[in-house]
Amino acid sequence: MALCVTGVVTAVLVLCQAWLLARAISAVFATHRTDGLGRWCVLLGAVFAGRAVTSWATEWLSHRAAAQVKSQLRGDLLSARLAHPTDATVTSSTLITLITTGLDALDGFYAKYLPQLVLACIVPVVLAVAIGLQDLTSVIIIAVTIPLIPVFMALIGWRTEAAMARRFRVQTRLANHFADLMSGLVTLQVFGRARAQLEGLRRTEGANRSETMRTLRVSFLSSFALELLATLSVALVAVTIGFRVAGGGMDLRTALFILILAPEVYLPVREVGARYHDSADGMAAAEAAFAVIERGRTPVGESAGSSAAARPTQVPSPREAPVLLEGLTYRYPDARRSPGGAPSGSRAPSGAGLVSLHTPPALSGLSLRVDPGETVALAGHSGSGKTTALDCLLGFLTPDSGRILVGGVDLTAAPPATWAAWRRRLAYVPQNPGMMRGSVADNLLLGCPAATGHQLRDALDRCGGTRLPLDKEVDDDAEGLSAGERRRVALARALLRVEQDGAGMLILDEPTAGLDDATESTVLDTVRALGASVLVVSHRPQVLQDADRVVTLESAEVAS
Repeated sequence: MALCVTGVVTAVLVLCQAWLLARAISAVFATHRTDGLGRWCVLLGAVFAGRAVTSWATEWLSHRAAAQVKSQLRGDLLSARLAHPTDATVTSSTLITLITTGLDALDGFYAKYLPQLVLACIVPVVLAVAIGLQDLTSVIIIAVTIPLIPVFMALIGWRTEAAMARRFRVQTRLANHFADLMSGLVTLQVFGRARAQLEGLRRTEGANRSETMRTLRVSFLSSFALELLATLSVALVAVTIGFRVAGGGMDLRTALFILILAPEVYLPVREVGARYHDSADGMAAAEAAFAVIERGRTPVGESAGSSAAARPTQVPSPREAPVLLEGLTYRYPDARRSPGGAPSGSRAPSGAGLVSLHTPPALSGLSLRVDPGETVALAGHSGSGKTTALDCLLGFLTPDSGRILVGGVDLTAAPPATWAAWRRRLAYVPQNPGMMRGSVADNLLLGCPAATGHQLRDALDRCGGTRLPLDKEVDDDAEGLSAGERRRVALARALLRVEQDGAGMLILDEPTAGLDDATESTVLDTVRALGASVLVVSHRPQVLQDADRVVTLESAEVAS
């Protein structure tokens, strides 16, 4: 609404400017005197000042709108990521690109394109009416020629949109490649393969440069075409007016008034085409952001036809009821694509190849039971679906088929509130435990905020961390802790959650990786003594021997 008001004010000021210029110039030619120009100059100065204020207000409003929209989108992106933290279709580098440089490009849409679009809808109409009241022939020429500009804009815009989308995909691929390279740089350096990656980076960066230059070529040629069309249209109006003024069919003041307004009629429409290129990059990023947000709007555990307002179901504790997985099957979105198309409802990551619908699922028909106090181990080769099974049990992934039953309560059909209550009954140690910046004690308190210092020390000692002080500083991404120390802190945090915070089940993913045999034995004894249900994924023989039952998974490719 505010932009509409500034658009109307701009149109009125343009009319005043044209009228004052036409009156002042025609008066000089009619009287051959310049002594009255001072008054006209003062009035024109006031009009120019008004246009400057209006232009500032338009930019301020548009930049404020852009900041609000970007903030909202970034919040929605983070919420979507938190709703599906294990979504494999969106990598961390892709998400970072979207949230930073991707959404920053929306300034071009809100600060340049959208205000100009509002002006293009208001100013030409007001000015054309004013011209029509003075000369019908000129307004007919304008009415015939001005629709040609949007037609050319649409034709060029389709090409620009495709070019910008392609450039964004290449830019995302470059970000993913660089992120993967940095994360594996240590390993590459150890095996002497770090320099070999330079060629891959050069090729990806070269593709990004080529797409950028191609986009700039489209932008330059489209701007040239629109400028040429608008210039020829104004020339038609000027030629007809010139002939009539020469023939005495139109007075000088009216001719000047129309000639001054004619370019102003075409200017907003022409600028829309020019500003479209400023917005296309941001809109490509926004489209990718909306795809991520839409995937995050369907909470885990809520089917498409279920109601988000469904009442939560009381889930019994795993200490009192068995946990049963029946026929769990899950196929990652990248595998849900036909040979000729992308997965339904999602955009494929850059550079991803097409996968047949017959691609084996990550998890196929898993059934197991964990009774209260029982320790069940999941074993199998890498890629057999062990971590996927844990993600389904935690509610991070929604299985394609099968059920998750806890004391008769089916979690797969439960609302989000029920999943939240279920996760509060679990203690989870992933392969790469998360650590926040602070001390070791701060990270342990995440398991039970009410734990005392004595309880923290006792839990850490029972996990083999006797030499790890509670006040030891931990930086971002667990900097300051070795892999083994990081694992000990995570296990101690899970112990506190079970003993002090009421969790009834431990879910462990490679809990003793990076630990020596003595520490591993200590950890296993501690877990056994808890009396809680345990579902553990491991390749370690000692962990498998210590379990009550071992369920061995075969990869779907082997099974098929």
